[in-house]
Amino acid sequence: MPPASRGWMWGLQRWRRCTNSLMLRRYSTASALSNPLGPPMKIKLREYQEECIQAVLFHLDQGHKRLGISLATGAGKTVIFTQLIDRVQARPGDADQTLILAHRQELVEQAARHCTNAYPTKRVEIEMGPMHSSGAADITVASVQSIISGDRMSKFDPRRFKLVLVDEAHHIVAPGYMKTLEHFGLHETRPTSPALVGVSATLSRFDGLRLGAAIDQIVYHKDYIDMIGERWLSDVIFTTVHTKADISKVKKGPSGDFQPSELSRVVNTESVNDLTVRSWLEKAGERQSTLAFCVDLDHVAGLTNTFRKFGIDARFVTGDTPKVERSQRLDEFRRGDFRVLVNCGVFTEGTDIPNIDCVLLARPTKSRNLLVQMIGRGMRLHPSKKDCHIIDMVASLETGIVTTPSLFGLDPQELVKEASVQDIKSIQDRKEAEALRAEEANKSAKPASNAGPIIKKVTFTDYASVFDLIHDTTGEQHIRQISPYSWVCVSEDKYVLSNSNGSYLKIETSPNAEEGFVVIQTAAMEKGSTSKSPFMRPRQIAKAATFADAVHAADTFAAKRYPHQFISRNQAWRSKPATEGQIFFLNKLRPKSDPLTGTSLTKGRATDMITKIKHGARGRFASIEADRRREGRAQLKLEQEQALKERERVSVGPMLG
Repeated sequence: MPPASRGWMWGLQRWRRCTNSLMLRRYSTASALSNPLGPPMKIKLREYQEECIQAVLFHLDQGHKRLGISLATGAGKTVIFTQLIDRVQARPGDADQTLILAHRQELVEQAARHCTNAYPTKRVEIEMGPMHSSGAADITVASVQSIISGDRMSKFDPRRFKLVLVDEAHHIVAPGYMKTLEHFGLHETRPTSPALVGVSATLSRFDGLRLGAAIDQIVYHKDYIDMIGERWLSDVIFTTVHTKADISKVKKGPSGDFQPSELSRVVNTESVNDLTVRSWLEKAGERQSTLAFCVDLDHVAGLTNTFRKFGIDARFVTGDTPKVERSQRLDEFRRGDFRVLVNCGVFTEGTDIPNIDCVLLARPTKSRNLLVQMIGRGMRLHPSKKDCHIIDMVASLETGIVTTPSLFGLDPQELVKEASVQDIKSIQDRKEAEALRAEEANKSAKPASNAGPIIKKVTFTDYASVFDLIHDTTGEQHIRQISPYSWVCVSEDKYVLSNSNGSYLKIETSPNAEEGFVVIQTAAMEKGSTSKSPFMRPRQIAKAATFADAVHAADTFAAKRYPHQFISRNQAWRSKPATEGQIFFLNKLRPKSDPLTGTSLTKGRATDMITKIKHGARGRFASIEADRRREGRAQLKLEQEQALKERERVSVGPMLG
């Protein structure tokens, strides 16, 4: 390159760095003006924040590289970010630079302000849109969309970086993030790469499968329920309102959640919007700052107009709202100039409006992550509020939607009326206690020596035959609220989804009960294999903390590898009469005097019943029968002992001959 060209390029780069620095100072100045006292010289960490930092440092000392932090919204993840920058040691060769990745402009600006305030002596630059960093700053805060654009990433030398921080890390397996991680040697675990720390309030991705491609382990978790109990977050009151909107025919989008346009046509109706506003007026009409979540732009317009029809000053913000106008409207909302702010998809992440005292969920969702993100908007502490009221407009429950009670492990059918966190936990505790009582009722126990003559009734599952067992469909009811596929309950807490070639997926509780559930794949051997076994060795493909997450993970896997027409339970073939082969196979378990016919059983039910047989129904029935005989013997012995005691008892009164 000619010297003149090099000088021109150097001047351009210097101008860009100056422009970047000037714009960053503008963010920093705005932050200082909003806080008259100025940024604190030394931040006093909350106890759990220090615990979190220590957990990260411990795992880094152990040689672990790709770490995740699960922190509830409002936990102060940006504070933890900034503290980690100074506490993580430089790598050999004086590699001491830090990169912070985020996917939205507000998050980039927020992180840059915090870093500038926390480290006034460090060089902080932004890589976003027209702002180009030098690649040599102490701290670079980058928009993932910008850093992967063109050759912008090439100026970042991975050997100079000690730390990559990812905000809202449940997005981390998106292509843009993965491309960036690959550049820094973090697409796989390498001892020579910088450390990766991802933070999110919802680290369990909706599909349940792919997070492990970027993060090896979650090293710290602080749930929002814990933080409410410890008074770090606002108290919450939950109300669920059943709209009865029929969403059973709404298709799923690529993420596994509902397709917005189809969902909007069902919930954005005059009757549902009227019910939503009337429910708000009755349950939260006195609330000062309500944030409402809608499905799409049409739903935003419909619900906003309905609020205004009822005389409520409601305004809206969408992704299409100009940035200046959006900022102005948010400032007005924070000041209390109007009481209801309606949005769709704008305020699910990274928005800090602590005065929100009501969150109105006007859109159903299948995503636990989205539900937590929406609820989290109202959980920040603020002097003007005592608690936050969450109003969940629940549509039909047969489609696997996630509701506020289901966050606590309750059945999604459970509707609550102005229940606090403690109330819902109490409901959960009572249900668990009832389940334990039912379990104890099925166990035989010898009464204490001083027990009275009351005979405890022993109960057990009443299956008269193996056929009764495989015909029972109660075990499938829960999983089929979550999944559209033909899962079959083969035993307690164990479910199977079969492929047309004999392969199958299995969901069951993890051998370590504290780890939740696992998804196991057993694949059929390929044709021509010399193996004596028809199946390959089973392999674990996913692990999940909740049953719903495990089902979503398994469904994601099945959707890619199993034929939809075979595993979907809504296929027309399932309602046709059972085949002669199915009838012949199942009649082996029936009394000869009462055989099955093609008119008494559908092909789908027969397929499910045969799956249960292939996966151990006979052994399960034999176990039930053995338990029944054992219970019967214990019952008989108990009755004999009590009869003997009754004969030996001396009582005042006439002697009976």
